[in-house]
Amino acid sequence: MTDTKKKEETSTHKIGIYLWIWGLLFVLSFFSYMVDWYNFQGLLRWSLILFFMFLKAGLIMAFFMHLFWERYALVNVLLWPMTAIACFVGLMVAEGKYTVFSRLFYFFVGG
Repeated sequence: MTDTKKKEETSTHKIGIYLWIWGLLFVLSFFSYMVDWYNFQGLLRWSLILFFMFLKAGLIMAFFMHLFWERYALVNVLLWPMTAIACFVGLMVAEGKYTVFSRLFYFFVGG
């Protein structure tokens, strides 16, 4: 087997993996629609919506953007931005609780 032939075989992916991922995306979309269908409310609703959203986004980026086969790119594209988003969400939650506390404090105590 020549070197060129090796490169061609390793750089192409079988269509079956894309069909499986496509089907999995439909299944995950079905479950996210079922969250609305069964009228989940509150934290459970938003947790499930975000969970299915992140799963679908991760599958799309990993397979359709070919990041699954490039580990370094996967780490840089998925891990670091998601870590930054999680930190920013944590900061927003802390700020929101502080804002609610300070508004309630000055509403009842006056100032």
